[in-house]
Amino acid sequence: QAQVVESGGGLVQAGGSLRLSCAASGGTFSDYVMGWFRQTPGQERSFVARISRAGGITYYADSVKGRFTISRDNAKNTVYLQMNMLKPEDTAVYYCAASTYYRSTYYSKNDYNTWGQGTQVTVSS
Repeated sequence: QAQVVESGGGLVQAGGSLRLSCAASGGTFSDYVMGWFRQTPGQERSFVARISRAGGITYYADSVKGRFTISRDNAKNTVYLQMNMLKPEDTAVYYCAASTYYRSTYYSKNDYNTWGQGTQVTVSS
């Protein structure tokens, strides 16, 4: 069973950039579909991006398309989320997730079976 740990969150001004990292241990990293979700107080955890096992296929939520990029380095057991042109509405706790399931889509938090502890991203206006 994999474990994942996020890092890279922080405070940034609107229009700025941050790169989140998620390091995985346990299991075989290339067996996992990896995703990023985010959550604000009182809201459901929502899909941000996901990447296929080999890294060739990515999907994004409409709200981040064109600004965020998900990537992975299977040699380093790490997935990244590059966030550019950040907006105050991007403020949230960001969670990394791993999935060993074989599904047609991976937009729901129920499609993932391993979660990190989250990292706070705050975008000031």
